[in-house]
Amino acid sequence: MYGYAARKKGLQDRLRRIEGQVRGLQRMVGEDKYCIDILTQLNSVQAALKAVGMILLDEHVRHCVKESIEQGTGDEKVEELMAAVARLAGR
Repeated sequence: MYGYAARKKGLQDRLRRIEGQVRGLQRMVGEDKYCIDILTQLNSVQAALKAVGMILLDEHVRHCVKESIEQGTGDEKVEELMAAVARLAGR
């Protein structure tokens, strides 16, 4: 079982809201809305996605990485974690 299993419903709810925001962006472009309004909404979507990423990262550390370290196989998970942090940070 993955670390986020206990928060799965909340994550799915957040992702559905983000999906609605993205549809709103498509609609805004289709309706030729003002550029700044679209950029503002785009920023909101990006922030919401980062928040989901941080939740997943937190759960990964608290469950998957912790469990690996306890079992003596943490090095690989730590490397995986660092790569995930770099991706989330946009590097």
